[in-house]
Amino acid sequence: MVVTDTVTEPVQGAEDSVAPVGKSSMPFSFGGKPLREVGSFFALSLDTLVQMVRPPFAWREFIHQSWFVARVTTFPTVSVSIPFNAFAVFIINILLVEIGAADASGTGAALACVVYIGPISTVLVVAGCGATAMCAELGARTVREEVDAMRVMGINPVQRLLVPRVLALTVNGFLLNAVNTIVGLVTSYFFSVGFQHVDPGSYAASLTLLVGVSDVVIAFAKASLFGLIAGFIACYKGLTVGGGPQGVGNAVNETVVYTFMALFVINVVLTAVTTKATM
Repeated sequence: MVVTDTVTEPVQGAEDSVAPVGKSSMPFSFGGKPLREVGSFFALSLDTLVQMVRPPFAWREFIHQSWFVARVTTFPTVSVSIPFNAFAVFIINILLVEIGAADASGTGAALACVVYIGPISTVLVVAGCGATAMCAELGARTVREEVDAMRVMGINPVQRLLVPRVLALTVNGFLLNAVNTIVGLVTSYFFSVGFQHVDPGSYAASLTLLVGVSDVVIAFAKASLFGLIAGFIACYKGLTVGGGPQGVGNAVNETVVYTFMALFVINVVLTAVTTKATM
């Protein structure tokens, strides 16, 4: 029986693959990529804002995208606005009846529809329908290398693709808030008068007790800002997509999450600031 000694040769480069004790083999693994992503997002958003005021403006693309966003968001806006406002007006009217102030039902409905629920419904629809559809369309263009082809031909994709889409979401955010407000007030009226037996005259007379022109202007400004931020996020995720069709799906999911987070934080901050300023 012959016993042979097996000599194990060291793998070339193995020493280089082992990180020194106390040092990470992945530098900036926790902070580098998120910071680069945030920096890239703000750089692209700033470039988009600059290109908005530089000619030429893609009017045909802007009109097409505005109609596209309006087509995919109008019905969801009405569908979301009706249950939200009906639920809010039921709770408010129950409280008002308990304290003997049922005549102020219109005031509660106006506060809910105009100041609070209108912008929130706009957030849900803009992020869930408009921004995701825009991100998917831009992501498909990026995967098919159409954006790279535009750069090769000397066409600025930010000016040709991003500016019309961001402005389209901004305009539609403004218009969707108007739809939310009108549908919410009509819904609140029918539920208050038809189901909770509130006097129609008292409801209409109390609409403007606490809600004035300044509150309406602030609500529409917030909705427009929501559309602008949602457009920035959707366009950034659509242009930076990678990994083929699966990457497009991941980018759409990330667009929903990031847009919800950003818009809800902005809504809370703006509501607190405007409420403090009007007191």
